[in-house]
Amino acid sequence: TGGRIVTNLDDLKPEDLGYAELVEERKIGEDKMVFIEGCKDPRAVAILIRGGTERVVDEAERSIHDALCVVRDVVQEPKILAGGGAPEIEVARALKEYASSLSGREQLAAQSFAEAIEVVPTALAENAGLDPIDILSELRARHEKGEIWAGVDVFGGKVKDMRELDVYEPLAVKRQVIKSATEAATMILKIDDVIAAGKMKTPKTPKESEKTESGEFD
Repeated sequence: TGGRIVTNLDDLKPEDLGYAELVEERKIGEDKMVFIEGCKDPRAVAILIRGGTERVVDEAERSIHDALCVVRDVVQEPKILAGGGAPEIEVARALKEYASSLSGREQLAAQSFAEAIEVVPTALAENAGLDPIDILSELRARHEKGEIWAGVDVFGGKVKDMRELDVYEPLAVKRQVIKSATEAATMILKIDDVIAAGKMKTPKTPKESEKTESGEFD
């Protein structure tokens, strides 16, 4: 409302008051709530969610929360990417080109990372009931032709330009997803190395080998 918090009514002044067109108490279900409407330049807004069951309300709350988080990310960093797995296919294509310039284990690591990135469009195709092999092959072919906006249209069941469908994702979210997945995979590989190293046996010295063969023990 634009009003100020005053701890003592004796200190209340006209400039401390806010403005609202309507302030009333309403009964919503079994609860009573105070509604303040028609404020000038409101700094906070309440969203009232109602549903037939508690589960429906929880699902609606989660969906609204996700949508608001997306808006927040775009406001903080106003950069977006195409959805539908288009960025992943383009990143995988660039990684495969980069892998060809490497050799040995580094080349295998880069190729494996590219294949891991392609899991996202593959999962989209599978969840939409499509053939992931056909979709992935078409995506690769179209991105090779320079169609960097080509992604999976889960509703139409085909590969399509994501700009025509208005399917976008915040850059901040996509960057964090790839970063978190990479860190998790790296951590698992490190743990696997520790376990494998723990199973290795220390080689015996020549004297210990001679004692074992002759049947002598300490």
